[in-house]
Amino acid sequence: MKTATIVLHKDKEKSLERKHPWIFSGAIHKIINETAQMPEDGELVTVVNFKNEFLAVGHFSNSNIAVRVLSFEEEEINQDFWNKKIKSAFQLREKLNLTSNPETNMYRLVHAEGDGLPGLVIDYYNGTAVIQCHSIGMHNHKNQIVEALKNCFDKKMLIAIYDKSSESLFKQSQTEIKNEYLFEASKPNFVGLENNCKFNLDWINGQKTGFFLDQRENRNLLAKYTNGKKVLNTFCYSGGFSIYALTAGASEVHSVDSSQKAIEWVDENIRLNGFHNKHQSFVSDTLQFFKQNCEEYDVIILDPPAYAKSKKTTHNAIQGYKRLNATALRKIKSGGILFTFSCSQAISRKVFYDTITAAAIEVGRNIKVLHHLSQPPDHPVNLFHPEGEYLKGLVLLIE
Repeated sequence: MKTATIVLHKDKEKSLERKHPWIFSGAIHKIINETAQMPEDGELVTVVNFKNEFLAVGHFSNSNIAVRVLSFEEEEINQDFWNKKIKSAFQLREKLNLTSNPETNMYRLVHAEGDGLPGLVIDYYNGTAVIQCHSIGMHNHKNQIVEALKNCFDKKMLIAIYDKSSESLFKQSQTEIKNEYLFEASKPNFVGLENNCKFNLDWINGQKTGFFLDQRENRNLLAKYTNGKKVLNTFCYSGGFSIYALTAGASEVHSVDSSQKAIEWVDENIRLNGFHNKHQSFVSDTLQFFKQNCEEYDVIILDPPAYAKSKKTTHNAIQGYKRLNATALRKIKSGGILFTFSCSQAISRKVFYDTITAAAIEVGRNIKVLHHLSQPPDHPVNLFHPEGEYLKGLVLLIE
């Protein structure tokens, strides 16, 4: 297949030689195309160095990240390519004991650059694979991705495939992209298991692909600290941390979210797991809740949405994290445990740590770090793409 050729400036191939999967627009010397036109967004392109030596093949985008690399080898991006990539991702999840685990039937199957497929996320929910494309180029291959999924899974393990790409692509695409089922062998299961905790699933209306799978291991760790404890779960969304705390024997759990819809979802999950008497839900902004609520808690979870969408907003994000954590530190009991997170990719682990330190200094409490937290192994980070590490967290003992 003929593709446009991206020629890089001299010495701009160094990052590609280190297998970094992004090419920025400033690295491009010229574009050679038989049509004498710019490649379209999502078009496959070949990348060469200043000496015309092959470097990579990937998806073109008329943006700051001009090319997302699919392969560093001269190969055709055909059905066999997709079959191998999806199968490789599945085999990793097999090694992680996620693909046939009677206690957990939800996991991330493809994690973009972490699995060598920039712009593609696939989450598996008890028989349904939910695809979310973050580039037009990846969405152009959706039919091949569907066939690769069918090829990878046993028929009993894959009953539906849902494309939920419209929200992530609406600013990029000139044509309407609809969220829709691309395959449906039977009625999907809308209840999933995670470490034997039950959750109602909603990939159609829920955020992202429907559930935040990246906190699975951190929720499991929380359970070790909540037996007999009073717990506050802020920014609770569908109540993942709340369910784990109650399952582990928490004496009482309060769940807070500014979204009425999220709180309704929490309450459904509370009923699904049989916890009626030890839980209260609150529709409230978290800082406002702290201001109005005089109660003290043994354990507090702070899991806010991304405060920084880009490096331009990091200063405001840092101030937001500092204010939020300082407020929680004032409310928690002596001897209490704080689970605090940032999912902002633009906030580095060190910056987050320093921000929590600044909050502790402001409050004047003695604090010990018990755990450094990250995303689970089904959200792998490509060693050559450190930007893939977005989730960071700390577990703190507050004296």
